[in-house]
Amino acid sequence: VQLQASGGGLVQPGGSLRLSCAASGLTLDYLSIAWFRQAPGKEREWVSCTSKRDSRTSYADSVKDRFTISRDNGKNTVYLQMKNLKPEDTATYFCAADSFSNYGCYEYDYWGQGTQVTVSS
Repeated sequence: VQLQASGGGLVQPGGSLRLSCAASGLTLDYLSIAWFRQAPGKEREWVSCTSKRDSRTSYADSVKDRFTISRDNGKNTVYLQMKNLKPEDTATYFCAADSFSNYGCYEYDYWGQGTQVTVSS
């Protein structure tokens, strides 16, 4: 399984971006997908998850009500729509796949490369 993250860039505070995580080698029907982020000098932070069994979603408190995760199983792609971005959202964003868990994201066996998001005026 390979995961390809894309969509990062430079955006002003209050702006929006949509990240994509394209999966290959296995369909999303078999994968729960999570987004993580890591800022320089900080630990990796879990951001959001979409479950494979029921597409249930969950979010970190720091992004709740601003970020929306969604999946398009037909395109084998998961999206992270980010709105009202803040400078503290600046980080490298990674997607990861959990093929074990039916509900939620807990054990990650596949990781994609990161895409950089910079929020700055």
